[in-house]
Amino acid sequence: MTSSSSLPQDRQRLPESLRADALMEEDVAWSHEIDGERDGDQYDRSDRASLRRVAGLSTELEDVTEVEYRQLRLERVVLVGVWTSGTVQDAENSLAELAALAETAGAQVLDGVVQRRDKPDPATYIGSGKALELRDIVLESGADTVVCDGELSPGQLIHLEDVVKVKVVDRTALILDIFAQHAKSREGKAQVSLAQMQYMLPRLRGWGQSLSRQMGGGGSGSTGGGMATRGPGETKIETDRRRIREKMAKMRREIAEMKTGRDVKRQERRRNKIPSVAIAGYTNAGKSSLLNRLTGAGVLVENALFATLDPTVRRAETPSGRLYTLADTVGFVRHLPHHLVEAFRSTMEEVADADIILHVVDGSHPVPEEQLAAVREVIRDVGATEVPEIVIVNKADAADPLILQRLLRQEKRALVVSARTGEGIAELRDLLDAELPRPQVEIEVLVPYTKGALVSRAHAEGEVISEEHTGEGTVLKARVHEELAAEFRPFLPAA
Repeated sequence: MTSSSSLPQDRQRLPESLRADALMEEDVAWSHEIDGERDGDQYDRSDRASLRRVAGLSTELEDVTEVEYRQLRLERVVLVGVWTSGTVQDAENSLAELAALAETAGAQVLDGVVQRRDKPDPATYIGSGKALELRDIVLESGADTVVCDGELSPGQLIHLEDVVKVKVVDRTALILDIFAQHAKSREGKAQVSLAQMQYMLPRLRGWGQSLSRQMGGGGSGSTGGGMATRGPGETKIETDRRRIREKMAKMRREIAEMKTGRDVKRQERRRNKIPSVAIAGYTNAGKSSLLNRLTGAGVLVENALFATLDPTVRRAETPSGRLYTLADTVGFVRHLPHHLVEAFRSTMEEVADADIILHVVDGSHPVPEEQLAAVREVIRDVGATEVPEIVIVNKADAADPLILQRLLRQEKRALVVSARTGEGIAELRDLLDAELPRPQVEIEVLVPYTKGALVSRAHAEGEVISEEHTGEGTVLKARVHEELAAEFRPFLPAA
């Protein structure tokens, strides 16, 4: 296939704004001249189908000592994406996100290319000719790994590795690697291991009969034929697959046991009728920062993707003194593989069981609408579509005002905040105070001082309207849930 470097001199260096046209394949109709007028700039087919370098992805470091230090620890990667639909900006945003994922995993991004195709090539993801071009880029940059912006089949991984001669990983493997680095709790680690084994199982590579672990049995003195020549028994790859399946079964049992403890805590909160709020959103949107701002929890905040993997539940208080719980959840990302959603269902349970979802979106992102759509897809997957949602547009201090206006027009219930500066946080607290479910039963009772614990529960679990201390006890007017109202019944005034 003709590469773009063989084009005439005047077509080799396209202006940045026109490079998108160089990616178009057969699905873009050939434009032609009518009445002597040119319908836009015309390019040869080989130029339009060529791999396209994406600028601004390199993370090479300036300081030599830092470069030397990182090269000892980090993999040097080239990113490659297949652009099947949308604009050139969409393709570049997707690859920029892949670069952020690679950096979070500890890699050094050397280069990034995208190719325009109707659909990924079933054999090598980018096609055999482009795979050879990619091999040249890998040699030129000195990379030791290629990261593909999509989930590759086992066959695609093997074929692409055979051509480029370096390790190839896909987006799913990269996300799993980040999860493995960031999981802290026993349950989080177990869920990561389960997801990794589910991913690895169909991708084990066999190396022939030489790795056979056992041979068919036969009688002594056999010279061939019959049962004595059954051939290889269980090969190494079959042994590995069996062991992985056994480990997966064991891990599922362990995760089910851990789930019981979490359910007990959640039932206790429900029994006490403490309202719950779940913070959900795209990875690195600022969810943990918002949790810290609302509760002073001191949860890890890091400018990295998937800094939070284990659900964090903290107690908070509304301006009127009502208690509620805030749950920080794992960040979502576009094209999150389904078995990862399954593996991290425990972190999503806090979303499905909440009274309100605070859907945090990064206002400084160039296309925040895409983040909103990706998160809502996962919310649908975990059955939380009935939970009321408030969109929190975070990072207002770094956002484009036009994007903020666009989001506020599109979203019916949205609030602009900055977890870093505190802008909009007071309004958010007031909104939560108004939106959280209120107890249904209104009581007016005279509670003896010996029953002070009941008054404390009214403050913690209900909404106290007025409280007056008299010689006989506490005159309390409050709204409480039905179970607590039953305990106050002996102290109701006689009819």
